[in-house]
Amino acid sequence: MRMEIKRTIVFVAAVLLSACSSMTTISSPKEGTTLLLKDKSVALPYHESMKGTSFGNYVFKAVDAAGADPLYGVLPLRFKGGHLAVDIIFFAPAAFFNLREVFPFYEIDVAGGVIRYRNAPNEGWTEYRPKPEEVAHAHAFFDTKPAAVVGSH
Repeated sequence: MRMEIKRTIVFVAAVLLSACSSMTTISSPKEGTTLLLKDKSVALPYHESMKGTSFGNYVFKAVDAAGADPLYGVLPLRFKGGHLAVDIIFFAPAAFFNLREVFPFYEIDVAGGVIRYRNAPNEGWTEYRPKPEEVAHAHAFFDTKPAAVVGSH
């Protein structure tokens, strides 16, 4: 009985730790698109493990090589309802860290002003246009940072 409890605790801990980040791929239909994501500048396509969050956001500024106006916004995140249930049952404070996560796939279309996202490579894209308040938030984030800080990675 005691060994079974230990195994259960180890399993739950492993699940919770692995649930803290998710792999995502961010691409663009236009070659030469650059993405400023929080504090780093990357060329698309980009593949990274990104941390889950309950209250934070991933603000971005996307610029394409064709010279279209930059696209500002906040990446849409998916809600992890299963994690909420586990957090409530086992460790309620964990709900402050991991209730939302990035989608596995994003496509940022600067010229079209949309972000597309999906859960699997064979699914159709869901299109999202950043809301005016998200655009304003991203503008404020990037416009208040010194040029040397933004895109320094």
